[in-house]
Amino acid sequence: MQIISSKDNEQIKYIKKLKDKKFRDETKEYLVEGIKLVKEAIEENVTIKMIVVCEDCDNDGSIEQSLLYEIAKYNCIYVTKKLFQSITDVVNPQGILAVVEKGDNSENIDYNEEIILALDGVQDPGNLGTILRTADSAALKQIILTGDCADPYNPKVVRSTMGAIFRMNIITTQNLQKTLQNVKRHKFEIMATSLEESKSIYEVDYRKKVIVIGNESKGVSREIQNMADVKVKIPMLRKNRKFKCICCS
Repeated sequence: MQIISSKDNEQIKYIKKLKDKKFRDETKEYLVEGIKLVKEAIEENVTIKMIVVCEDCDNDGSIEQSLLYEIAKYNCIYVTKKLFQSITDVVNPQGILAVVEKGDNSENIDYNEEIILALDGVQDPGNLGTILRTADSAALKQIILTGDCADPYNPKVVRSTMGAIFRMNIITTQNLQKTLQNVKRHKFEIMATSLEESKSIYEVDYRKKVIVIGNESKGVSREIQNMADVKVKIPMLRKNRKFKCICCS
């Protein structure tokens, strides 16, 4: 087994370049890191281009033997601990990462779904990852992102999704207003979150709805608010058992 130790290795250089969004867009590839995510990528039949294993982590038994058997079926390279630490952005890495394809995400919206989620300028990677994970837990299969949203393939977002990114069709639009106009033609209603409303998100019928969640500080843009059929707030149950509104972005 060859163990790579040089930072000048072409494969290592390639992996490092995938930390840049422009390169991810060009190659349609991204990084997933950690035992659970790599294992889930295999289980979800994601196209895996390369798996990188830290040789020292392999020896210390932190990666279970069954997973080592599975990754041996792929293009797998082993690197020194020092080199692995140079390509990871995790404080306490588990010693395994993979280069995977973004998949054949269609830019076409599936109008057979009852609920479509749209994000209007959500910029925090952790927030985006959490939203993707929550949407996946609610069995939503597609999400529309504006061009100014955080990159869903940012390593921090990918980790935050806990595997949800493998199951979501992610559609990016540069003109959310135009996209939503097209959606409305398919008998969907636009539902926007707003701090100014009294109706709770729990008080509406969700059949054929596009739920628009806005930017962390600005909320849903005024243009989208103006075209919304329904506006709601997101309440939060506090310790005093009363509903109060948190940020509706």
